Amino acid sequence: VMTAISPLQSIHKKGIFGDHQKKNKNELLKILELKNLAVVQIVQYKKSEIELKSVRLDNLNFPTESLTVVKNQETRILWSAPRTWLVISSNNKILDIINKNCDKGNFGVTDISHSRALIQIKGLNAKEVLKKGCPLNIDDFKQDRCAGSTFHGISIVIDFLNTDPDTFNLITLRSFGESFYHHITDAALEFGYLAT
Repeated sequence: VMTAISPLQSIHKKGIFGDHQKKNKNELLKILELKNLAVVQIVQYKKSEIELKSVRLDNLNFPTESLTVVKNQETRILWSAPRTWLVISSNNKILDIINKNCDKGNFGVTDISHSRALIQIKGLNAKEVLKKGCPLNIDDFKQDRCAGSTFHGISIVIDFLNTDPDTFNLITLRSFGESFYHHITDAALEFGYLAT
């Protein structure tokens, strides 16, 4: 679980920014850096003889349909490619759970927590912000779906959490975290946003 210096620690400032005058706080976008989450990539080897249905992590089965997400209160498992998943969890025992259930003979497990920056954007205009830099048809994106894409040329993973209000987790490489954060916050200025 990522607990060291966060990728955006030096640039994520709390406050209200952009065109927020004459707007209710509930109308503003909310942007925050997600911290203290485990981010683990799991790949099932082609030679694996384990039936995927028999493997559960934090009481969740792996999603097998492309671009889908399975979830509980602490853990989200994102389908990212055939036989490849991204596990994002606040469960501080998730690595132990993964290592217990995904043996080295059948799965490759890589903890990438410290190499990723995670930003959450929430609000009525969250989709409009994403449309400014992402080539995906964001209007067709559904809750509990995920996709790899780009935002102003930066590779990202988009995870659609909720529709009330629209809430997205955006994941990028740590080394692009600051640039990505600047692009997202710049795109959000016209709507006004609350950084928490």
